Amino acid sequence: MADPAPARTALVTGASRGIGRAVALGLAAAGLDVAPLARDVARLDDVAAAVRAAGRHAVVLAADVTDADAVRAAVEQAETELGGVDLLVDAAGVIDAEVPAWEADPDEWWRTVEVDVRGPFLLAHALVPRMLARGGGRVVHLASGASSHEMPGSSAYNVAKTALVRLGAHLHDAGHARGLRVFEVAPGSVATDMTASMPMHAGRTEWTPVERTVDVVTAIARGELDACSGWFVRVTADTPTSLRALAPGAPANARRLRVLPAGAGDPLTEELTGR
Repeated sequence: MADPAPARTALVTGASRGIGRAVALGLAAAGLDVAPLARDVARLDDVAAAVRAAGRHAVVLAADVTDADAVRAAVEQAETELGGVDLLVDAAGVIDAEVPAWEADPDEWWRTVEVDVRGPFLLAHALVPRMLARGGGRVVHLASGASSHEMPGSSAYNVAKTALVRLGAHLHDAGHARGLRVFEVAPGSVATDMTASMPMHAGRTEWTPVERTVDVVTAIARGELDACSGWFVRVTADTPTSLRALAPGAPANARRLRVLPAGAGDPLTEELTGR
C-alpha cells in the first residue's frame, strides 16, 4: 500500500510542557492543526494560544492518558473538531525513583508503567482504527535510551520505555500494509521539568536541543521518513537527512530490539537473527 499523505493534523499528548509542548508548537509552525492533550488545562490553554498565534486551529484536550473513557472522549473530540487526526505523538511520560527495583515504591512503579505504556496503548486503541479507515496515518512514541539499554535505577521507566518500543513494533507489523507508519523517537537528554528532578542529571551542563526532536517529528509528519517506519531513532545521532540516507540499504529488521547470540557457536544464532 502507498504511504499515507502528509499529515494535516496532529494529537500530541504531554503537550502542556517540555518536549510535548515543543513538538506541538513545532508542528503548528510547520502548518498542522494541533490537538494538545494533558491534564493541566491552564498550561494547555497557553499552548493552544500559541498554536493559534501561528495561524493554526487548536483543540484543547484535558485528559489523563491512563483513563480509557477520557482518552476515547478526547479522541472523538479531536477527530470531530479537526476533521480527523493524521499524526499521533505520544509524549506524555513520568519516571520513577532512581533506586533498585526491590527498593521501589510499588504504587509509583506501577503508575509509571501505566502512564508510559497504558497511555500510548489507549491512544492507539482509540485512534488507529480511525486512521486505518481513512487509509493510514502516523504514530510517534517518545522513546528513550532506556528503551534499548539497562538502567541501574528507575526500573519501571526502563521496563515501560522498552515495552513502548515493542508496542511500536507491533503497530508497525500489524498496520504497515494498511498505511500505518510508526516511529520510536528518543530525544536524548533534554532540559525539562522531569530531567531537572532526576539525580542522574544533577550538574549536567550539556543538553540535547529539543529542536532536534521537533525536526525529526516534523519530517515524519511530512512523510519524509516513512521508509524508517518501525525504527528506533535517537536524535543525538539521527537527523532527517541521515535517516533518509540510511533507509534504502537497511535490512528488514533495522533498528529493532533483538536478543543477541552469545557468540558464533550459539545454537540460537539463526533463530535470533533470522526473524
